[in-house]
Amino acid sequence: MAGMVREPQLSRLGEFLRRRRAEIDPEEAGQATARRTRRVPGLRREEVARLAAISTDYYTRLEQGRVQASEPVLAELAKVLRLNDDQRIYLFELAGKGAAPRQAAEGPQQLQPQLRRILDDLNTTPAFIVGRRTDILAWNHTAASLFCDFGKIPEPERNFIWQMFTDTPIRRSHARWEESGQISVAQLRMEAARYPDDQPLAALVRELSKRNPHFRQWWTEHEVQTRTGGHTTLYHPDFGELEVDWTTLLCADDPDLQLIMWTTEPGTPAHDAFRQLSTG
Repeated sequence: MAGMVREPQLSRLGEFLRRRRAEIDPEEAGQATARRTRRVPGLRREEVARLAAISTDYYTRLEQGRVQASEPVLAELAKVLRLNDDQRIYLFELAGKGAAPRQAAEGPQQLQPQLRRILDDLNTTPAFIVGRRTDILAWNHTAASLFCDFGKIPEPERNFIWQMFTDTPIRRSHARWEESGQISVAQLRMEAARYPDDQPLAALVRELSKRNPHFRQWWTEHEVQTRTGGHTTLYHPDFGELEVDWTTLLCADDPDLQLIMWTTEPGTPAHDAFRQLSTG
């Protein structure tokens, strides 16, 4: 039926609420109960319910994945739990109140020729295009020089998050790997909310959870983040550590195609390194 949310999504919603509730400082939330009387961190269920002006029973059933929440209730919970913009979007997605959950198309994604031309024309800017589940679909010469020869990676493993959580040159190229890894997991969580029935994505999560304890831990923390941009430190064996900015552009024809680019300040060692990598 239209407007109904699948049971697994309600369960994820409950897990997300529990995780965020545990992170709220009771005193900062105006709950004066002495810390020594608390057996668990964060707010109690009844405190969240009271602050959100709903019954404790109703909130309890929300955390148990037994009921759906209205948009006004979700908005109040977002305030009480002090969710940031990405977390608020994720909350509404899980509750079926954001953009309608999408069905991942079957078969490989197709790139328009103009996207490949853009990659090639970027010259001194390392860039690649990722699709659903962070599959690496195309790249330019400078990105291959910076990270690795993507063409030599078996296609089933040519996936950014897979490469980040297995022993690969891409993982080793991230000097602040834990920070980058946590961001990658948070971004994948956001994608999982948009595609709740994507079985290959679910299989990817299961396999990485078995293989890598960091991934398993960070996935259960329910942090979420939109893939936009930021600053990071990369490592290259010939040039050492490189301070870079990364930016994501979405393809209007297919929002699941994202162009990720790394740029540097002119005159910096990283800028000079990129110019050399582009001609190497």
